[in-house]
Amino acid sequence: MRRREFAVLIGPSLLVMLGLLVFPLIRTVQWSFQQVSYGSPGVFVGLSNYTQALSDPRFGRAVFFTLLLTGIVTALILLVGYLVAVGVNGLGRLRPYVLGSMLVAYVLPGVVGAVSFSWLFDSNFGGVLNLVIERLTGQEFLWFTDTWPNRVMIIAHTVWHLLPFSVLMILAGLQGVPKELREAATIDGASAWKMHLYVIIPTMRGIVGFVCLITIMDVLRTFDSLIPLSPQADAIGNESIMFYVFDNAFRDGSQRLGLGSAVNVLSIVIILICLFPFIRDLLKEAKAKA
Repeated sequence: MRRREFAVLIGPSLLVMLGLLVFPLIRTVQWSFQQVSYGSPGVFVGLSNYTQALSDPRFGRAVFFTLLLTGIVTALILLVGYLVAVGVNGLGRLRPYVLGSMLVAYVLPGVVGAVSFSWLFDSNFGGVLNLVIERLTGQEFLWFTDTWPNRVMIIAHTVWHLLPFSVLMILAGLQGVPKELREAATIDGASAWKMHLYVIIPTMRGIVGFVCLITIMDVLRTFDSLIPLSPQADAIGNESIMFYVFDNAFRDGSQRLGLGSAVNVLSIVIILICLFPFIRDLLKEAKAKA
């Protein structure tokens, strides 16, 4: 009876996963070996799509930019997120209000938040931050057409968008650290810096790994935010892998679904390589607690 109830409860979820994850993945792998156009069956071309993608300098630039963005954003998310979480943890009654205001940036749709964020740097819409930076530095930055100023803007927006989630997770981890450990470290004469470095952070290792895992996954699939933030992404070398797929498979009547599928498969491989250390650590920790 229990098995039947379990099957009834888990069945709908399995059907949804098969329909939305497994079957599309199988079709993507199949198309990656074919030349596919809309409304017509694919023609097998072997590894031609993979060869074309790997030999395309534009794809190489997209991979470089995506990995660069992922590394910088993840490091900033961990550092800034931890510092903000420590500060929020000591706010007392104001904590819910501060967290609620921060979560607005996270719950906004990506493209909506990116458009609003881009207005801070666009002189056509006031460009408050752009004006302040120019007044302080005396230089005019072309945020939407120069490579590195545009990268700085994209990194700033990505951190702003993902930071609330990391703060929320790290804050939960901070509140879960036993008081006995802190008291013991204080009795042993540990400074605040050493207490965080050698007591609190090691205790929160699982939370930190989880935040890294989610952040890397989110940044590696960066796409819609680049539409308002980097309208010339391809020309200035700030095109993400997902944007490269969209541009080749769908934009301007392109029908290279086979090439797009091959890049998607390569993207999955890159994502698995980036996530492997964190997944391995999380599995080890789960086995140790079991």
